[in-house]
Amino acid sequence: MAEPYGTEAFWRDYRAALEGKPVASNGPTSGTLSWLIAKHLTSAEWSELKPATRKQRHGFYRAMEKTAGNQPLKAIDRRAVLAGRDRRRDRPYAANNFLKALRGLFGWAVLAGYVTVDPTLGIKPLAGNNDDGFHAWSEEELERFEAHWPIGTRQRLAFDLLLYTGLRRGDAVRLGRPHVRDCEFTMRTEKTGMVVIAPILPPLAASIAATRTGDLTFLATERGMPFGKESFGNWFGKACRTAKCPGSAHGLRKAGARRAAEGGASEAQLNALFGWADGSRESATYTRTANRAKLAREARRNPAPPAKVRDGGRKAK
Repeated sequence: MAEPYGTEAFWRDYRAALEGKPVASNGPTSGTLSWLIAKHLTSAEWSELKPATRKQRHGFYRAMEKTAGNQPLKAIDRRAVLAGRDRRRDRPYAANNFLKALRGLFGWAVLAGYVTVDPTLGIKPLAGNNDDGFHAWSEEELERFEAHWPIGTRQRLAFDLLLYTGLRRGDAVRLGRPHVRDCEFTMRTEKTGMVVIAPILPPLAASIAATRTGDLTFLATERGMPFGKESFGNWFGKACRTAKCPGSAHGLRKAGARRAAEGGASEAQLNALFGWADGSRESATYTRTANRAKLAREARRNPAPPAKVRDGGRKAK
């Protein structure tokens, strides 16, 4: 029998075996990686994850099942986890998300009593030039996009929404007049569930006024229908390539955070504007970088006085 001893499924199969009935083999073999993943996907902990997180992790789980789904859980040890991470070392962002997916799986499995050891413990994420994997738009790239897509185009409206609200694309496509009151918008974010209250800045207000929008959302397709998150990402990516900009929707969010930090926004203000939890490393990173840039600029404006050059120790006569 494939089910763990003492479970309802175990006793069901046990009774069937005593009665001489065939024991149905539904799903993966007990004790394998595929079996553990199937259990995890029916757990309360899994259902409490944000949809975007579930989608991302499910992609990793499907890939794992193709290569190691029939492996017993004892074979998924620290060495196997390290090998999976290192196979993705040329893509640090993917490698680290792979590690997060496994940590979520085995952390839950330990609590649920399916395994006694979490093989991901002590394994560090890979370092990268860009920890969240998205290129932050430079000021030159922002100007290039603006020059190619003037105010009044849907592409420019999308750009202005992302840059001047700091919303992720899943929230930007939902933003519309029902969210706006007294020149401020209020929205509960899709990923974190946090409520963001922020102003509609003048450049964005001008862009909205000059562009044909949807009835309920500012961004709309050519047919006037709201965008889906994925379809918007593909559409906006094409607009970026047309303008010869390497950035993405999330990269604009990062550019907005950089601008806000360089303008003097505190960590608490950044958390409120961008929907980050208090004490998040994201806001601390932006403020620390902005402070370093400020200090460097001040140092260039106020160079150290030149050192006095001695005459080689000779005394004047």
